[in-house]
Amino acid sequence: MADAVHGAPGAPEGPCEEQPFVATPDSGLTEAEAEQLTAEGKSNVDVSPRTRTVGQIVRDNVCTLFNAVNVLLAVVVFLTGSYRNMLFMIIVVCNAAIGIFQEVQSKRAVDQLSILAERPVRVRRGGKVVEVPSTGVVQGDLVLLSSGDQVPADLRVRSGKVVMNESLLTGESEPVRKGPDDRLLSGSFVTAGSCVGQAVAVGAASFAAQINDEARAAKPIESEIRSTLRFIVKLGTWVLLPVGTVLFLRSFFDGGSWQDAALTTVAAVTGMIPQGLVLLTSSVLAISTVRLAMQKVLVQQLYCIEALARVDVLCLDKTGTITSGAMTVEKLIPEPGVEREDLVSDLVTVMAANADDANDTARAVLAYQEEHALQPRVITRAVPFSSDRKYSGCLLETGGGLAVGAAQFLVPDRADALAAAEREAGACARLLAVCRVEGFDKDDRFTGVPVLLGFVAISDQVRDSAPATLAYFKEQGVGLRVISGDDPRTVAAIAQEAGVPDADEYVDATTLDTPEKLKRAARDCRVFGRVTPQQKRDLVLALQAEGHTVAMTGDGVNDVLALREADCSVAMAGGSDAARSVAEIVLVDDDFSHMPAVVAEGRRSINNLQRSAALFLEKTVFSIVVATLCIIVPPYPLLPIQLTLVSAAVIGIPSFVLALEPNHDRVRGSFLANVLAHAVPAALAISLGLAIVVFARYPLGMSAAQVSTIATCVTASVGLALVRCVSKPLNWLRRLLFWAMLAVVVLGVSVFGSFFEVATLTWPLAGFLALVAGAALALFFALFRRSVADADNPAGPYLRFARRVEKRTHDRRERRRALRRTGRAVRNLRSGGPEDEDADGR
Repeated sequence: MADAVHGAPGAPEGPCEEQPFVATPDSGLTEAEAEQLTAEGKSNVDVSPRTRTVGQIVRDNVCTLFNAVNVLLAVVVFLTGSYRNMLFMIIVVCNAAIGIFQEVQSKRAVDQLSILAERPVRVRRGGKVVEVPSTGVVQGDLVLLSSGDQVPADLRVRSGKVVMNESLLTGESEPVRKGPDDRLLSGSFVTAGSCVGQAVAVGAASFAAQINDEARAAKPIESEIRSTLRFIVKLGTWVLLPVGTVLFLRSFFDGGSWQDAALTTVAAVTGMIPQGLVLLTSSVLAISTVRLAMQKVLVQQLYCIEALARVDVLCLDKTGTITSGAMTVEKLIPEPGVEREDLVSDLVTVMAANADDANDTARAVLAYQEEHALQPRVITRAVPFSSDRKYSGCLLETGGGLAVGAAQFLVPDRADALAAAEREAGACARLLAVCRVEGFDKDDRFTGVPVLLGFVAISDQVRDSAPATLAYFKEQGVGLRVISGDDPRTVAAIAQEAGVPDADEYVDATTLDTPEKLKRAARDCRVFGRVTPQQKRDLVLALQAEGHTVAMTGDGVNDVLALREADCSVAMAGGSDAARSVAEIVLVDDDFSHMPAVVAEGRRSINNLQRSAALFLEKTVFSIVVATLCIIVPPYPLLPIQLTLVSAAVIGIPSFVLALEPNHDRVRGSFLANVLAHAVPAALAISLGLAIVVFARYPLGMSAAQVSTIATCVTASVGLALVRCVSKPLNWLRRLLFWAMLAVVVLGVSVFGSFFEVATLTWPLAGFLALVAGAALALFFALFRRSVADADNPAGPYLRFARRVEKRTHDRRERRRALRRTGRAVRNLRSGGPEDEDADGR
């Protein structure tokens, strides 16, 4: 099996062995044989489900570090006999239950939509070509592949030649040529040509199933929200154990009972834990996936919703995105001295020769051939279309060859003829040159000097919804770039018709022969024509280097490289398997008009999560500050039952309500900076108020119950003020939320005061409470106004801090990428490496 990964440089060592089977005749397996093989477990069952199982979801939501900490704290409280102080476990249980419910709902929606988004696999059975799902392919099946198809199982080529892209497996984007007896690895995809391959390893035995995620060159998820949540979780984890331990010992040896010391320590520690924040985030994003699934939008990576909401440049592939992709032959323009019938015959001959690998253009010509009952000429060799060469062709039995493609690549010296044809056909028509050539070399490049026979004009209609969709992005301040392999003037005319701003600023990508020219064009131009797949990727990278968040839409194999590099990639379900495999969002019904809804859903999620995260982080910060202070002046002023009341009224309930509200405002600034700008002022104000209460305890002769009562009221007052501030602009629901939570707090400290262990205050102490609460609120509002301004200021402390955290995250991510690259290099050396490639480039 030395040739099992023939032509696959960078593949992990130890490729799987082929499974033995009886040789399949050219007619393929019969249906009875396929059913028997399926019953024997030799079908291509997907061993790696797209989403987590229900059991995994339950486990991941229940078996968490913070749940374990809370259970441990609940046991400690139980041992003290103060059972009501275990009420904080209700929040823990509710958070877990809500998280499980939302993720299961999201899983079901994604699984159902994934089935709709999949394209069937063509197999030959009993002499007939039938379509089966990828999981229906069995060992020994004859699978028919053409350009854009993804290999569903490990295949051995029986007939035909193809050019493969194995970048999803090896990380290398260089094309690999495969012919008879070569092996096609599952997970790779066809970029040119067509073939019949026999399934030699299916299901768990296939190559893709045996390599792990680290071996794949998968695009890492770039998520500021996830980085921020990890930072908050680490902050609480680092501080929780040492501060809690020291606080308990200090309170116990200060003369209090172990029960009192345990209760105050539990209150401090539970305050440091951002209960529900991670689950709230998962729930909000899960709800977003369900909402988008109802609009036939498949979200394949949860956090990509955030990236799309932050996008400020959208790169569009013309065909299938702006246009419908349903092309028709409009006009034939023969050269002087060439008969129209000869031009049609040559055109039809080339397209019919590559019918098994037909793209949208070829299908338009084939439909024209069928409509006019035209017969192609006899050929000896077909040359499939390549997005790099920009033409397809064939060799004739009578000698010589024909080529059809871009005039700039076939006859660059006939600009005069192209200009005349453009005037005759119209600006929006796409022109293909039909040429006679001497022949083709082994790399499918023409030999000799092509002779122009004429042009064929093919039109593609702009989608009815495209102008309104593009107008939305224009209103939202999102820059648009139209990138296509077609003639730039044609692309510019279509873009202008669709409403792309500054569509007259176009460039022919064949002139972008240096990195500097490409970077300048990415900044200054809006329409790009004659773009190769590598240039599409380079344009995305150039825009990202300018500081833009880039989204890319596409539907073909020529878009895959750019889709992988974009911050958020969107594919059409009707496009190639390869494009759907690398995209984070798939439009199941191929309707680009869903994009505004996707962006709006992302904005709702991020803006609302920023507000909710500020409420959670407020409690974490002030709990750490006050717990540290109480190590010096014990005990901690709050009880678990009182903190439960505050957490529910000013954090838990408001965060869930605000997180699910409609919010289509543009996402501004850094997530972490915005969260800190709202949370820190409230945390500092509460810390100051509680510090005053702690230090005034002995001078004023307050009991522990009176101290905790005043501390509860001060904390709730500032918390409610923060709820009101993050709820702006106020609407009826947000006003109702604020007054309802105020009523909950008032009832909790009055009517249900005994349950929450709230003591009755004398008038002097009530006045002291009003004074401390007023001071804390005054400090909060003063800090809040300054803090929000600093969050938007490039030199502001919050933004500087957020950038430092993001830089550290970026550096760690780059180190992980370097390790993956090193791992691939080591695997290359172990498996022979690229240096051992065959002379023919395989």
